Amino acid sequence: MNVRRSGTAAVAVVCLAVAAGCAKQDAGSSASSAAEALSADQVKVALVPGGPHPYFQPWKDAGAAEGQELGLADVTFNETAAWDQTKQNDVLSSLAAQGYNAFGIFGVSPENINSTFADLTDQGFQVASLASCPAGDTNEAAFCLATDVEVAAYRAAQAAIDAMGGSGALVHLTGNRVDSNTQRRIAGVEKAVEETDGAVELVQTVTDIDVDLQSAQRAVADLLAARGNDIDGIVTTAYNPAVAAAEGVKSAGLPTKVVAIDDDPSIISGIEDGSVAATVTQNPVGQATVGTYALAKLLEGCTMSEPGAVIDSGSFVVTSDNVETYDTEREAKTDELMTAFDDQYLSCS
Repeated sequence: MNVRRSGTAAVAVVCLAVAAGCAKQDAGSSASSAAEALSADQVKVALVPGGPHPYFQPWKDAGAAEGQELGLADVTFNETAAWDQTKQNDVLSSLAAQGYNAFGIFGVSPENINSTFADLTDQGFQVASLASCPAGDTNEAAFCLATDVEVAAYRAAQAAIDAMGGSGALVHLTGNRVDSNTQRRIAGVEKAVEETDGAVELVQTVTDIDVDLQSAQRAVADLLAARGNDIDGIVTTAYNPAVAAAEGVKSAGLPTKVVAIDDDPSIISGIEDGSVAATVTQNPVGQATVGTYALAKLLEGCTMSEPGAVIDSGSFVVTSDNVETYDTEREAKTDELMTAFDDQYLSCS
């Protein structure tokens, strides 16, 4: 999943070689005119996750709704990158050739996505990193609007520890080990466990099981078969393992406390029937809504007060106490983010 760097990556991302003509796009949306202030009806936003995943599905409707509200020319959603950085670069270059001039991107490779951001920015396009920030301390996109995944994982682990009564054996299920976001999630869980002063033991961290639901289900089945009776709690910080753990523990009739991530219907119904102790939801609607808004404003002549700013889109613990009302809190966070961009992050003449 490594992006091709330097000159090769630049060609792959934007130019489509000679065929695309690079700067020969629709009027008002070419690289040469993208640096000029555009009107809303010249703005075309593309929301591009790294590949198909349930987490990103709200982006499609949220981005489209915000585009309609702002009177943008178009907002499209493209998840065809198939979790391959080179393919995602090809998708981006194809969209650029179609006249899209602003990109909200979940990069396949956080370690290398800055080269993709820089290539697009150098061509005059506006770029936001959505739902995941580049690895390291540098962000070549205009801004990153994403969950602070370490904080979210810490909150999830705290919820699991509380559900376990403050002691016992905990297992952490998560995603791709080499992903910097996974490493941050691991750090968040470990921090919560360390704060118990040995009362909770993190007996296993299972990675690389968020490719699809089937992979996660197999991993959970193997885990429960091997040591299900010895596990007091499971904290999950990736979508598919969360669904698999909730289903697996309930099916096995085990007393293991499950804390999930996100709000798949099976997770919410599990909280309602008591088979899931809690979940930590993120804010994909806010990422798409606010990301689309801010990208449009940047093309319309605003600038970032702090280029490359990293902004937490929010995470929210959901239990039986607030399962009916948690979305109100999430909507309030989205409104707060919109205000923060107007008052703090954007500088508009």
